[in-house]
Amino acid sequence: MTIRTMRPDDREPLHDILNRTGYFTSGEIDVAMELIDIGLNRAGQTDYHFRCIEDKEGRLAGYLCYGQVPLSDRCWDLYWIAVDPARQGQGLGRAMIRWMEADLRERRARKVLIETGGKPAYEATRRFYLQLEYREAARIADFFAVGDDKVIFAKDLT
Repeated sequence: MTIRTMRPDDREPLHDILNRTGYFTSGEIDVAMELIDIGLNRAGQTDYHFRCIEDKEGRLAGYLCYGQVPLSDRCWDLYWIAVDPARQGQGLGRAMIRWMEADLRERRARKVLIETGGKPAYEATRRFYLQLEYREAARIADFFAVGDDKVIFAKDLT
C-alpha cells in the first residue's frame, strides 16, 4: 500500500467510495465532495490536507482529510476518512491514521480531534478510534438527530 497526496483523477473514485460505504448520507457526501473540490481546485489552500491510499496496482482504496483547528494551540481535526468497502478490515484505515499522526507530530501538533455519530451504525467506527488509543472526550446527545449523538474523540500527540 502507498499513501500519497490526492490527485484530480481521484475525485470520481473517491465519490464512488463515499457512496458505497453505506455510512454517509447524501448531505454528508456533498460536504465531503465540497472539501475534496477545495483540495483539488483551490491552489495554495492550507486548510485541508488530503492523503489517499492505493494498492500495488495503483487502485484507490481510501482517503482521509484533516486540518488545523483555527484559533487553537496546535489542535487538528480529522474531518473525513473512508475506505473502500471491499478493502475494509485490511488495516488501511489504521495505516492512514498512523500516517496522519506521524505527519502531525512533525508539524508539532498537540492534539487530534475526531467527530463521529452516536447512532448504532457507527458502533464499529467508535470502536476503531478507541482501538487506536483515542478517548471519548465529549458527547452531545441528539446532536445530528434524535438518537444520533455527536461523539468527539481526542488523542494527545505530545
